[in-house]
Amino acid sequence: MFEQELQIYGILKKLSIDYERYSHPPVSTMKELDSIIESFEEIHCKNIFLRNSKGDKHYLILVKGHKIINLKEIAKTIGSTRLSFASEERLKQYLVQPGAVSPLGLVNDKLKEVIVLVDKDLTTSPKMTFHPNVNTVSITMK
Repeated sequence: MFEQELQIYGILKKLSIDYERYSHPPVSTMKELDSIIESFEEIHCKNIFLRNSKGDKHYLILVKGHKIINLKEIAKTIGSTRLSFASEERLKQYLVQPGAVSPLGLVNDKLKEVIVLVDKDLTTSPKMTFHPNVNTVSITMK
């Protein structure tokens, strides 16, 4: 196990959050994950790391796995300038390595600079699946 993965398990244990762990081949996109999660009853989130046009605000967007998002609509809704995908360098600086993006990466955002936006469709799911900061494992939590 990787150090960043073990860190997540330690935090979940400290918070008394139960989880189930699933090992799988490395995946970086929802398309790659499709064949793996077909057997999961849980919702796997698509996690998108964005920045505004000035690069001074960063957002982690969580939506259901295959939901199509409209960056112009999101920018308008949150009152932001144009949104675009953040670079790999920014992703590494604020959260995790590319391919392992999830809200669990927020443990690495020491200055709490990343703004999290959760799609309302996710609020009805009793369980969700995320990467624990590595893309060879998924964990399901209630």
